Amino acid sequence: MVKLMILFKKPPTNEIESFENVFSQSYVPAINQVPNLKRATVTRTIGAPRGEAAYYLVHELYFEDFATLTQSLNTQQGRDAGERLMGFARDLITLMYAEMWEEALA
Repeated sequence: MVKLMILFKKPPTNEIESFENVFSQSYVPAINQVPNLKRATVTRTIGAPRGEAAYYLVHELYFEDFATLTQSLNTQQGRDAGERLMGFARDLITLMYAEMWEEALA
């Protein structure tokens, strides 16, 4: 499985409410319409070992494989979600692809 990781820096304090509204009410519903999306998670950071975390949110979008990820993001739904993302968070995000696996612990 592979994922697209979208790392969001913290918006300016006076813009957090607006950021949260656009993220949850416009962007998330749009990205959830992307074909072949297997799973999506949002993680809100609460700190780091030495103070404030470098990122405010981490949004992870899971797909079966890299070919499916790229094909899905290039659909109309993927482009629409990307436009919404860039419209409110262009200067706040870092994007990366990652391979993912899990191990069961005893």
